Amino acid sequence: MAEQEKGIKKTLPRILVWLPTLAIILFYIPNALDKLIHHDQTGKIVESSAVMITAGVFILIGTALFLYNKTILIGTSMLVLYMIFIVLIHTYKGKPSEIVILILMSTIFAAYIRKPKLFH
Repeated sequence: MAEQEKGIKKTLPRILVWLPTLAIILFYIPNALDKLIHHDQTGKIVESSAVMITAGVFILIGTALFLYNKTILIGTSMLVLYMIFIVLIHTYKGKPSEIVILILMSTIFAAYIRKPKLFH
């Protein structure tokens, strides 16, 4: 019974550390796939298919780098850079940008939870 408790005490913190990352990934991957599949969206500031495809690939690469511990800083930087542009676009169009800012902050928070030494 004591070994089972030790296993739970090791596993539970690991799961809790990865929960914010999972939430972030569940936002970025569908967003990137939407940009790749529906790249001819209208009503966007940039209506170029090439820009939408490039953004989708950029998000997927950033997400992959974000998931890998050795490249988490590069991936976080890529995702944050993308989200900063989205905040600027939302502000320019007069759309509410609070949710986008929360996603940006959550990305940084998830990286901090997984690798706090990077932020010292």
